[in-house]
Amino acid sequence: MPFYQKTSRWYREHVEFPFFEKLLREEKPAGLAEAIVYETGANQWRHLPAWPPKEAVEKTIHLRADGRLGWDPSPSGGFAEYVSDPARPVPSMPYTANTMTVEYMLDDQRQAATRPDVLVFEMPELEEGLTLAGPLDVTLMVSTTGTDSDFVVKLIDVYPNDFPDPDPNPRRVRMGGYQQLVRGEPFRGKFRKSLEKPEPFTPGQMDKIGFRMPDVFHTFRRGHKLMIQVQSSWFPLVDRNPQKFIDIPKAKPSDFLKATQRVYFGPMGGSGVTVRVLPR
Repeated sequence: MPFYQKTSRWYREHVEFPFFEKLLREEKPAGLAEAIVYETGANQWRHLPAWPPKEAVEKTIHLRADGRLGWDPSPSGGFAEYVSDPARPVPSMPYTANTMTVEYMLDDQRQAATRPDVLVFEMPELEEGLTLAGPLDVTLMVSTTGTDSDFVVKLIDVYPNDFPDPDPNPRRVRMGGYQQLVRGEPFRGKFRKSLEKPEPFTPGQMDKIGFRMPDVFHTFRRGHKLMIQVQSSWFPLVDRNPQKFIDIPKAKPSDFLKATQRVYFGPMGGSGVTVRVLPR
């Protein structure tokens, strides 16, 4: 995904070099802002007095029973479910590679969205830009027929269907409908209550998972859509979970089991992602 500028050179010349001039030579003050952050989507450097920005407003994007995302909870309860099979994990890249590539951090997620073991939630087309700045806090109400499961949450920027392809385009990327990964994070369910004392799930019983994803500074432009995908594998980026409460490095092939996962919705605090929105 091009940033349309030489970001690494700008960083070296305008941030790194002045910092070390001050640190090593004790010359004039570097004069750097408290936070210098690159805003993806808008493709610009921002100089900020604090991070996250103090003016950012905390809001929750709710997963809804109709497959949409909204600022209000789903008016009714219910759940969506899928079968996770460790023998057929969701790939983390839409191509074959013999190593992890740099591009995986913003790769097209269309290949995942078509799978029956991935839940897809989407906002309507944005009528104006939406800028998220800061951490992403995930709350999932889930159940599993196994005794351990991973839950992967991905925040995605969906491009308009008529978005032009790059020129030149040696890799033949199709940007119309591109689902750009903005942030993705896995959580191993056995650690939902404690990192020191893992606990198994009770099969079929609803439980709460909460975790923080790394910060983002991204603008979803007008005409784009915001999408969230939920899945239970992300291979080979994340090792496969047998979906059985076990010491995974010691798991035998027979320990890897299919599991039915459910994600629950509702007006009294179902599943969602809390974000920080910059006022426009």
